[in-house]
Amino acid sequence: MKKISLFFPIFGVALLGLWLFGFLCFVDDVISLREPLPSASLEAADAIVVLTGGSERVATGVELLKSGQGKKLFISGVHKNLTLESLFKPLSIPQDLRACCIVLGHLAGSTSGNAEETRTWLRGENYASMRLVTANYHMPRSLLLFRAAMPDVKIAPYPVTPDKVKLDEWWRHPGTIELLATEYGKYIVARLIIWMQSAPDEDQPQSVPAL
Repeated sequence: MKKISLFFPIFGVALLGLWLFGFLCFVDDVISLREPLPSASLEAADAIVVLTGGSERVATGVELLKSGQGKKLFISGVHKNLTLESLFKPLSIPQDLRACCIVLGHLAGSTSGNAEETRTWLRGENYASMRLVTANYHMPRSLLLFRAAMPDVKIAPYPVTPDKVKLDEWWRHPGTIELLATEYGKYIVARLIIWMQSAPDEDQPQSVPAL
């Protein structure tokens, strides 16, 4: 009986230690995801895909499009009431570029929804590669879900570092700790669900969790 009573606290400590180790590895991965330098040479992709959630992401996507890093810009997860005019009002974008090469996706309400919405759009355009733009802390889960949803598409990450996320000495900033811990939890759940669904019909697109 004594052995059983000792098992649960030891198991709990071991589980906590495992979670903490994984969390620190996750944070280290996020910190390593830096926006490429302006002088960096990037391989052009068929499309640039931006996941909504911060003004920095949209502005970065526009700059990549203007510099010829993709044929079209697809912004996934846009609020249904937002239009091109209202979304890009603060940005300087030639009208012809808006008309031909920027598409808004209004259907996604989660990261997995972003992946499914983007997959449908890419297939409609017959595109086989994309550059994914989202916040660095959101990138690991985004790549996981996007690659599960479209394993045949070449996906290159383009992380953006939001000013509000204090990754330098992150342990001193409660808001950043909470954000990273929450994102790590969602990442683990996504990995588990994809692992449990790891033997899909090869002729059917993989489904991804609504995270």
